[in-house]
Amino acid sequence: MASGLKSSTLELLKRFNRAFPQFYEQFVSSEIQLQNLRLAYRLYKTKRAVIELKPEGSKSALHFAYRNQSFLLSDIFGVLAAYGLTIHSLSLYGQIRPPMLVFIKLLVSRGSKALTEKTAENVCRAIREALGGRFEVEEMLAVEFNLDVGIEQVQTEFYVDPVFHLPALVIEADNQAGLFYKVMYAIWQEDLLVVNANLLVWRGRTRLILYLLGPNESLIPEYLGHKIAEGMRQRLLGN
Repeated sequence: MASGLKSSTLELLKRFNRAFPQFYEQFVSSEIQLQNLRLAYRLYKTKRAVIELKPEGSKSALHFAYRNQSFLLSDIFGVLAAYGLTIHSLSLYGQIRPPMLVFIKLLVSRGSKALTEKTAENVCRAIREALGGRFEVEEMLAVEFNLDVGIEQVQTEFYVDPVFHLPALVIEADNQAGLFYKVMYAIWQEDLLVVNANLLVWRGRTRLILYLLGPNESLIPEYLGHKIAEGMRQRLLGN
């Protein structure tokens, strides 16, 4: 826990952290915990999603906070794909108890450079419009990609993580345009809620580990998890 904080802030942070999975306080830095608490306070005050895109070195950092819902990642990654952005890293921390908030940080670039101020504004506006149902992500993407074409060389696996005590879905596929959107769209179709995510891009392959809750924010039994993993694989292959 962060040192040098007021006792009242520490107590607030402890209460805030209880809504996250057990591993959150142990594995997530105090700096990120405090940042998420501040974002939650902004959500509480403004009653609208926090969406910010700022330069971070040679890339741009997208910060997002809102109440977690299964369609969120489909909308966010759909907008990023529509703007031709490359995703370099993903951090996602979601609560498993009310108010079920989710906090996301994505490092992105365009043409190996940070986004211009104008492009960043447009991306943030498009994400907000998509969340409000006023921006049809799928229609815009259909101009750039054939969404009916499946992803090649897809592997999926389900297991219950013994450390995090959460159902986990591993998705591995060859890198290709629109990959993240298609994965997150399939997650939405299965009505799954992502509460933590790890991303590894290596030698032309992308590996995503998604920690999940099932429909109605429930835990997923192992027998059902294996069916979901196979269903996801078939969706992504285009079958």
